[in-house]
Amino acid sequence: MSTVAVTEFVEAHDADLWRLLTDLTARTRRSTGPVEVLTPGGFGPGTAWRETRSQPDGTALVEEFVVVEAEAPRRLVLASRGAGVDYRITWTLRPVERRRRGCTAVTVEQESVPTAPYGRVVALLFGGLAARAVERALRQDLADLAAAAVTGTAEAA
Repeated sequence: MSTVAVTEFVEAHDADLWRLLTDLTARTRRSTGPVEVLTPGGFGPGTAWRETRSQPDGTALVEEFVVVEAEAPRRLVLASRGAGVDYRITWTLRPVERRRRGCTAVTVEQESVPTAPYGRVVALLFGGLAARAVERALRQDLADLAAAAVTGTAEAA
């Protein structure tokens, strides 16, 4: 198992960031590709969606996510199955005291657990490279969230 975690301070209230994280329509506007909701009903444990993202080389990466835990506005845990690896992504929001406006420490952590022998081999051979790629992706997700929060509404996200 490998874990990569990144924390950033975002000048926004935790409730506003939670709304952005859980509004799948707004997620479509922040993402580099479409988001397709796979389950009916409101956002919560069991909610599933498929995201298509453009990778730096121009290829499409399709990922499916399922909400495992949703403790508004503090903790969101997602699961995603990959080829030979299962992923668990945890978003943690912690309010930080600031003088003028709300500030939240946002941590996003991705745990990768190989589920097939080739997943373990790939992790051994490319572990450091993969960790750096995951860190870049998590930092971009945080930057996108912060940029959406600056606008003040999910509509502009």
